[in-house]
Amino acid sequence: MEPCKGESVPALVWQITPNDEKALDRYEGWPHLYRKEMMKVKVDKKRVNAMVYIMNEGRPLEQPSCYYYSTILEGYNSAGFDVEYLRRAVEDSDEKDAATLESESNGEKLE
Repeated sequence: MEPCKGESVPALVWQITPNDEKALDRYEGWPHLYRKEMMKVKVDKKRVNAMVYIMNEGRPLEQPSCYYYSTILEGYNSAGFDVEYLRRAVEDSDEKDAATLESESNGEKLE
């Protein structure tokens, strides 16, 4: 997630425990790949503070692994989010498109 004036992205907001945060830190590669920042987000028409993971500067944008992509895609589908946001993010990150990633994460190979 990167701030961009006039843009938005769907997000789930969770209340987490310190143990949840430690598990997320490992999953997200904190502090080497990502840093944690506080950000104002809208929840039920209210603005609240939320901790988010932001990729550290100087890291090249890379294609997410099939496993990571399928996990995020599952979350988008479960939450009822428009997966077009995710597809555009993948297309902006590398030359392999989201359709190819989705197929590969489902065990298919496109030629």
